[in-house]
Amino acid sequence: MHFPVSNSNLSAKHLARFVQETYALDKDISCSLIRAGINDTYLIQDDKHRYVFRVYSLNWRTKTEIEEEISLLNLLKENKISISYPIRDKNNNYIQILNAPEGDRFAVLFSYADGKKIYNYPEETHFRIGQLMANMHQLTHNRTLQRTSYTPEVLLVDSLTEIAKFLGADTEEMRFLQSTQSYLLKELAQADVNAIRKGIIHLDIWFDNLNINEKEEVTIFDFDFCGNGWLCLDTAYYLMQLAQTERYDEKLYKPKTQQFLAGYESICPLSAEEKRLLPLLGVCLYYFYLGIQCRRYDNWSNSFLSEDYLKRFVNGIVKRYFELGQVQNPKSK
Repeated sequence: MHFPVSNSNLSAKHLARFVQETYALDKDISCSLIRAGINDTYLIQDDKHRYVFRVYSLNWRTKTEIEEEISLLNLLKENKISISYPIRDKNNNYIQILNAPEGDRFAVLFSYADGKKIYNYPEETHFRIGQLMANMHQLTHNRTLQRTSYTPEVLLVDSLTEIAKFLGADTEEMRFLQSTQSYLLKELAQADVNAIRKGIIHLDIWFDNLNINEKEEVTIFDFDFCGNGWLCLDTAYYLMQLAQTERYDEKLYKPKTQQFLAGYESICPLSAEEKRLLPLLGVCLYYFYLGIQCRRYDNWSNSFLSEDYLKRFVNGIVKRYFELGQVQNPKSK
């Protein structure tokens, strides 16, 4: 009998043929897998051009959610925001449906972001990224998508439910997550929402989703987590990742943080309330992405996720960032 599957890796050789025919590209093209995970990402290239072909996991995003992502990207592209954008096929369609062994999977072809990923880059580049994020937020302010709204419940409650499937209730780490969740929910409930801008957010802007070229020009890609929420969630996520990248060495991350915020505020000022919430929202986003890791155990995180991993992550990263925020922002105590 043919045994059903829950997830598959599609043949790069056959995808090359499919993409070439569907998008009327040069016949001499190649296709190679860049990354398998929540979505599978393939590099398509010929002698002159490169593209990225994203194959969404089964039931990860609905067609409407992908259409909304495409709509956002086209808005940003039309307004000259430097992003990787979707490409239509020869029949003017953006979304492909691939009959995979587990069921129909959606796929989209994107332009290739110029440059390469750089783990550690200078202060001036952080300034430019701040400007780029602010320019994006100017366009997305007060707009919404038919996608997830990143409420406190989504960030903290739903996520901890997923984490609890892998982390024991009697562990010190779970007790910390539970008590800190209560504290964060209270702080967010008491926030001055009139001083916080809302709109469409990327929610995953960090070095892994940026390419930087030789001219230090930055291109943002991978809007798979785009949705609705406080715009400062993007800012908080970037600062949280920056502190971790620089191993919480204040001499390294503080000047880069200052330059990023200076770049952002040269376009869009942050309110005092938004600034107060930044370290707290960074901790909330650790909950969210740990929840995603637990939710996607079957086809992404199973090679590293365990109770021991979660304990180390909570103790070495989440607690540390929470404590750092409390020191820098004593008014939130």
